[in-house]
Amino acid sequence: MDYIKELEAYRKREIEVYKRLDLQAVNTVMNVLEEARLSGKHIFICGNGGSAATASHYAGDFNKGVSEHQDKKYNFECLSDNIPTMMAVANDISYDEVFRFPLRNKMKPGDIFIGISGSGNSRNVVNAMEYANEISGTTIAIVGYDGGKLKGMADYVIHVDVNDMQISEDIHMILDHMMMWILSHGKGC
Repeated sequence: MDYIKELEAYRKREIEVYKRLDLQAVNTVMNVLEEARLSGKHIFICGNGGSAATASHYAGDFNKGVSEHQDKKYNFECLSDNIPTMMAVANDISYDEVFRFPLRNKMKPGDIFIGISGSGNSRNVVNAMEYANEISGTTIAIVGYDGGKLKGMADYVIHVDVNDMQISEDIHMILDHMMMWILSHGKGC
């Protein structure tokens, strides 16, 4: 099989979406994250499926990649990395509560919550953001499609405006690497 035509079409579509990305929104989020680092705030991040993997990658890149040569370090925690807690909450309470539950034990006013969701409507991420807003946390949504519920709830939004889960998730990962590279190699150092 020759997949070149399809590969070129996917690449072209992704480049078009990437070029439409609101860099001012990304810049604003980077400043929120840097302020959190400098003031010692805890940053919680989560997502489902591919977004869970992306959230975990963000935590690793910021905790190690950006923090390694900084006096003040990032304190990212990926809520979707604690599988035993997630499964216990899902089994005993509800899957809709797997992210809100640990926030109730750990998050303090002024801490940061980042919800990643292609659709912006993942119920468990929405519930966690709702809690973060209730306790005066700072909330960031990284979303695709029309932004869903998270877009309307978050203090700050990075919206990948495309009705395509794969391209949304691709760009969400590119955002992590853009921010990490700039904050560890560029102007942010």
